[in-house]
Amino acid sequence: MKKKNQKVVLVAVDLGYGHQRAAFPLRFLDRHSEMILANNYAGIPEADKKTWDSGRKPYEFISRAKHIPIIGDALFWAMDQMQKIQNFYPRRNLIKQSLQLKVNIRMIKKKKWGRGLIDTLDKENLPMLTTFFTIAYMAEEFGYRNDIYLVICDADVSRAWAAPNSTTSKIKYLAPNRRVYERLQLYGVSRENIYFTGFPLPKECAGSERLEILRHDLAARLRNLDPKNRYISKYGRTIAGHLKDCKLPKCGTHPLTITFAVGGSGAQREMGIGIVKSLKKKLAGGEIKVNLVAGIHKDVKNYFETKVKELGLGAELNKNIFILYEAKRENYFAKFNQVMRTTDILWTKPSELSFYCALGIPIIMAEPLGSQEKFNRKWLKNIGSGLDQENVKYTNEWLFDWLDSGWVAEAAMEGFMEAPKYGTFNIAKVINGEFDVEEQDVILQY
Repeated sequence: MKKKNQKVVLVAVDLGYGHQRAAFPLRFLDRHSEMILANNYAGIPEADKKTWDSGRKPYEFISRAKHIPIIGDALFWAMDQMQKIQNFYPRRNLIKQSLQLKVNIRMIKKKKWGRGLIDTLDKENLPMLTTFFTIAYMAEEFGYRNDIYLVICDADVSRAWAAPNSTTSKIKYLAPNRRVYERLQLYGVSRENIYFTGFPLPKECAGSERLEILRHDLAARLRNLDPKNRYISKYGRTIAGHLKDCKLPKCGTHPLTITFAVGGSGAQREMGIGIVKSLKKKLAGGEIKVNLVAGIHKDVKNYFETKVKELGLGAELNKNIFILYEAKRENYFAKFNQVMRTTDILWTKPSELSFYCALGIPIIMAEPLGSQEKFNRKWLKNIGSGLDQENVKYTNEWLFDWLDSGWVAEAAMEGFMEAPKYGTFNIAKVINGEFDVEEQDVILQY
């Protein structure tokens, strides 16, 4: 029997940003309001740390080396083959374990990898909520007594995200979209163990289940995204219906604001400066603002500052050009969520940030890195909320053509209407035993 306001042990992993970003909005469910990082916590056994690092360090190196001709591409291709997602169609039995999954499970069994962490957490006798599949498999292998919930962080997933014993595993999956819900069943997971919740979005950007903050921010954003009033004039009644009590302002409440977010490894930093260079005149004139997200990487922050000054835009730092850097991940995620409220366009590779389109933020997509990002891109394109970037050098031309046409405003509304928005609330309901499975089944019929 579940308890009202049931607490959990919240476990993520320090591997890029994706798994921690998914966990960050769920801190209110944690018994200590501070997530555990399975590969970086106080007292982690040295053997476990070495095993984690043996996977993390090569991943980060290869991600940064992707731009190196021939060698970088070859290394990345080899790594990506391990994580590759197979085509969904034709629908077929995909229960056979992938090499990535086999290697993962072999290390858990042979090295007793993660046993110390699981044995410690098991003493609390609370449900486990994790955003990384390896942790869920450790918990099941070492006899975790309570429920195990796994939050999926991408719009489609490889076989590694379903347990090796997928038909009998007790792991419960929290799916961010319909495709993941269906994909897990092809991997052998029982429908009874899959909940179509949506991706966990920050309450700071959404508000309550009424989404009052989200609707307010979307109203202001639409004015900036449709300067010629082409989309709004055509679909004003539809927009008003979705905004409910939030009215469209008569004019923009802030300059057009673009947020460019590099990946967790600090890759693609050069692209951010390319955008600034192309938009130099508009930035100097105060027509637009650009947020350059360096995350927790001080070297990226320093790179941005140096290059902005070299472009002769030093006076615009902290005025029309802002660099988001925080040494601690928790502070970075909190600051990033604040920035999202006044962001009109999010420019990033299609990572876990793809789900932020549900906040009514259109996504300009950089080149996807890896199989999962290619499928994220496909999902964004299918729901109409993602736009492939054109040549960065000419951003000052094509971006404003898009704005004048109303395309970007349309992408914002499509994300808000089509992407699941209630993930954080639904996950809490699942944990508390309040999730309406019958309502879920009705939704999935359409």
